[in-house]
Amino acid sequence: MRLDAAHLTYCTNIHPGETWPEVRANLEQHVTAVKARVAPDVPFGVGLRLSAIAARELAAGSALAELRALLAAHDLYVFTINGFPYGEFHGRPVKAAVYRPDWLEDERLAYTNLLADLLAELLPPGIDGTISTVPGCFRERADEEAPAKIAARITAHAEHLAALERRTGRHIVLALEPEPCCLLETVEQTIAFFADHLGPVTRRHVGICLDACHAAVEFEHLPTALAALRAAGITIAKVQLSAGLLVSPVGADERRALLAFEDTVYLHQVVARRGDVLERHVDLSDALAAPAGDDEWRIHFHVPIYGAGLGPIRSTQPFLAELLALHRRDPITTQLEVETYTWDVLPAELRAEPLTHAIARELTWVIDQLSQQPSEAVR
Repeated sequence: MRLDAAHLTYCTNIHPGETWPEVRANLEQHVTAVKARVAPDVPFGVGLRLSAIAARELAAGSALAELRALLAAHDLYVFTINGFPYGEFHGRPVKAAVYRPDWLEDERLAYTNLLADLLAELLPPGIDGTISTVPGCFRERADEEAPAKIAARITAHAEHLAALERRTGRHIVLALEPEPCCLLETVEQTIAFFADHLGPVTRRHVGICLDACHAAVEFEHLPTALAALRAAGITIAKVQLSAGLLVSPVGADERRALLAFEDTVYLHQVVARRGDVLERHVDLSDALAAPAGDDEWRIHFHVPIYGAGLGPIRSTQPFLAELLALHRRDPITTQLEVETYTWDVLPAELRAEPLTHAIARELTWVIDQLSQQPSEAVR
C-alpha cells in the first residue's frame, strides 16, 4: 500500500512455497487475508518471493498471465521481489546454503536476470521495481579475487536491467543486502565495495537493501550510516523492516533463555560486544559455546517487530523505531517491507496467534510509527 512517499508491504518468504502453484495459494489464502485487515479499500503491494523453480514456471506457459489476473482480481500489485533465497527456504536445514548460488556463480546471475524479466511484466506504470539479493557471498567463500568476480556479474546484471528499461520503460534496481558474516556485512564495507568496483552507470541499477535487523546486529549508528550512504551516492532501494534479538547483560539466565531460539534451519549470526571490541560468531550455537564475559549480544534472528520484550531477552525494535522516525522526517527509500520469515521456528509463545493476524499487527505497528508527529523523539 502507498504511504506518502513509500510503498509498504511484507515479504511472502514467510510462507513456505517453492513452486508457482504454492505461490499462488499463498497469495490467495494469506496475502488477501492480510490485505483485508490492513488495506481493505486500497491497492495492496506484494513483496513477492520467488524461488528459481517458481520463477522458471512463471516464465513458461500461461502462469504469468494467471498471476497478473490474480493480482488484478484482488487489487494487489507487485513492486519488489525477494531474490535472496534461490532454493528451498522452509522445513529443512538452510544455514549458510541460503547464499548459494552466490554472485561468484553464473546461476545467481541467470536467476536474477529472470526475476527482473518477470518483475518488468508485473510492475504497474510509474513505479520502480527492486530485487533484493545476497551480499556477494558468505564470508568463508570470499578470497582476494572474490570482490572483482562478484562485481563483474553484478555489472552484467545491471547491463541486463538497462537493456530491459530501454525495451519496456520499467526501471528496476538490484538491492544488495548487507548481512553479518558475509562479504558485505557493514555499511563501511558496502561503501568500499561500491567505490572500488561499481561505476556510476552500474549504480543506476544497483543499490542496497537496508535490513534493520542486520544493521542493528552490526551495531550501526543510523544517522552516521545513512549520511555515509548518501555521501557515497548509494541508493537505499529498499528497507526491510525487521528486528533481531538483543541480550545485555549476557548472563546465565539470558543464555538459558536463548536455547529456545536455537534451530537447525536458519543461520543466526551473533555480534558480541566486549567493551569497544566486536566479535562475530557465525551461529548462535557458536556464541553459546564461547566463554562468558561479553557485555552485549545482538543476534540475527528475526522476531515480530511489534514486541520489544521477550522475557529476559529484548529485541532490537528501538533501532527499527529510530529508523522509521528518521524516514518519517526525511524519506530514506520508496520501498518498505516487513520481513519476519522465521515464524515457523519461533518459540511457541511468540507464534500463538494466527499468522495473518501477526503479519497485520506488524504492518499496523509500522503505520502507527510513521503516523507519529515529527516532533516526537525516539530515545
